[in-house]
Amino acid sequence: MSLRCLIIDDEPLAHDVIVEYIKDVPFLINIGHCYRATEALDFLSNHEIDLIFLDIRMPKLSGLDFLRTLQHKPIVIITSAFEEYALESFDLAVCDYLLKPFRFDRFLKAVNRALEIHNLKNPNEKPTNGLQNLIVEEEQITIKADKKHILINVNEIYFLESLGNYVKVWQDNSFLLTPRTLSSFEEQLSNALFIRVHKSFILNKKYLRYIEGNMIFLKNGQQVPIGKNYRPFIKQLLDIEE
Repeated sequence: MSLRCLIIDDEPLAHDVIVEYIKDVPFLINIGHCYRATEALDFLSNHEIDLIFLDIRMPKLSGLDFLRTLQHKPIVIITSAFEEYALESFDLAVCDYLLKPFRFDRFLKAVNRALEIHNLKNPNEKPTNGLQNLIVEEEQITIKADKKHILINVNEIYFLESLGNYVKVWQDNSFLLTPRTLSSFEEQLSNALFIRVHKSFILNKKYLRYIEGNMIFLKNGQQVPIGKNYRPFIKQLLDIEE
């Protein structure tokens, strides 16, 4: 079983990047290209599509307005250079939100998630396995702190906090300060264990205790804020097992 894909984006370069990524994922088949959402309406009436890679800012009809016109939506992965549409996008039940420019490993996580959704929606079909083995699940990572390179267990990280060009790597109630960006950690760490809940915070889901209002309370008593654009991901936190 494969996912039949349609790319909808007004930038040819964006099509080229996604096409190259699709070539490296055996369960994806590129069915077509549309450079305007208005073209896609006609395309969908004549083709069966399982997955759409959808830009937001396009002439005449935006990607989100296009989604609102569809009665039977395929699985949708947003590919946008603008993060401010994330909350609105998840209100429309999109599968994932890729912020351009995105790397192949982040693309792979998104399409694996799309495949899981497709398998759940089609229980009578023989399920296809994703390419989780291509994502390196780091059990230990090395960080630079205090002029040393320190090896730490990923499971011992409670959360990561951005501090300008540095990141605090919290282990229980102490932290190591390393000269890295939060985005570099997001690319390295497994999204099966870690989730970004704020532009300045990434959380290890196993240490979640409870959520109250816009705050996440951890098992060690610390608190992490929930960013407005990250609220749609909170359901993932609530579904984790102890």
